[in-house]
Amino acid sequence: MTAFRPGRAETRTTSIAASPERVLGYLADARNLPDWAPGFAPAVEHDHDDVWRIPDDAGPRLVAVKTAPEHGVVDFVSAAAPNLGLFTRVVPNLTGAELIFSLFFPEGTDPAAVDAQMAVVDDELRTVRERVER
Repeated sequence: MTAFRPGRAETRTTSIAASPERVLGYLADARNLPDWAPGFAPAVEHDHDDVWRIPDDAGPRLVAVKTAPEHGVVDFVSAAAPNLGLFTRVVPNLTGAELIFSLFFPEGTDPAAVDAQMAVVDDELRTVRERVER
């Protein structure tokens, strides 16, 4: 029997002075990805249904944007492996919205690589907050 190895989970949050609906609407529109996550998606093209194509030198990556507005969910996952990606939640806080980003890293991922990725996530959260608050 193979032992369960969960890897590493990292979560970051930011408070946003806007309604949860406004934050959710911004995130759910995949056309905004190049604006707040240009390192991940310098451009996007709609492929089909909830799947978007992100150009890449190694060939396009297909990302499914899974939304459940009634639960504050917008997830950006691999169309081929939906357990891989960025999992987001938008919840009401006392005066606006709390935006939560969670990523999962396989066991053995270099801690420096995790730290570097989470620095990018911090920048993305800041950018979403700036865009939605203006």
